[in-house]
Amino acid sequence: MIGRMLRSLVFVLAAAVLVAAGYRMLTPATTKPAVAEKLEKDDRSDGVVLSNAKIAAAGIELATAAPAVLRENLLLNGVVQANQEALVQVTPRFPGIIKEVRKRIGDRVEKGEVLAVVESNQSLTAYELKSSLAGTVIDRQTTLGEYASEQKPAFVIADLSTVWVDFSVYRRDLKRVHSGDQVFIDPTDGGAAIEARIAYLSPVGSSETQSALARAVVANGDQRLRPGLFATGRLTLSNKNVPVAVKTSALQTVEDHPVVFVRSGDKFEVREVELGERDSEFVEITFGLLEGDVYAARNSFIVKAEMAKGSAVDND
Repeated sequence: MIGRMLRSLVFVLAAAVLVAAGYRMLTPATTKPAVAEKLEKDDRSDGVVLSNAKIAAAGIELATAAPAVLRENLLLNGVVQANQEALVQVTPRFPGIIKEVRKRIGDRVEKGEVLAVVESNQSLTAYELKSSLAGTVIDRQTTLGEYASEQKPAFVIADLSTVWVDFSVYRRDLKRVHSGDQVFIDPTDGGAAIEARIAYLSPVGSSETQSALARAVVANGDQRLRPGLFATGRLTLSNKNVPVAVKTSALQTVEDHPVVFVRSGDKFEVREVELGERDSEFVEITFGLLEGDVYAARNSFIVKAEMAKGSAVDND
């Protein structure tokens, strides 16, 4: 009797286990990562609604997940120089007194334009000091009534449509830098980086700084680069194409997991993501986003804060 009861109990338990296992197999797997599900439970919502006006007011930048090129970079410090191959020093032909000055530093001049008038000490006649190059006056070493000598340039004229950016490369990095390498130059004016190429790598170095010069010749038609100012450069060491990437500023952390806030209609939803390689601008997404997904790129922490408050409805 007791044996039959034990066998029945074992049978019932086994049947219960099989039923539970079958139920789990038939139940669809959840499509939401645990982090997203927990955040949504905490917020009592599946996202946060933000109007376009509120997005603009908060400075939230929207971007699209897309293929990108990840670059391994070497950060270089440099200084902008006038292109010495497009520069002339204008010197008086005969010593004399400056009777008239027509151009100042910063003035644009054409080839053959008069810069100053000099009265020769030898003949006591006046002659014109003219520019032999179209460009900009970047230096003037003479004033009205001053004695001008043929030993010293009175004006320096430079064509600033191209400039040199001279970078210092420390000895530990010299083997990684070559002529023709791509470099993105930041003039620190708030605009986009300027793409250029290393045109010259000095064969000698500086004993004081233990570095060598790498020079980029850069088109400067919009005058963003000004001689004498510092600039930074990101020299590209390698490139890697990835199928889906987002801006690094889009990443936030919830429960120690990386997430991205995706825009769906008028709502932001949290997506837990898996990360691949990255550079200073982009990070590869190996799981969690699809190409074409719109996400909060800049100021994404504001979306996180709104979602944490449980703002499921935007009253603005």
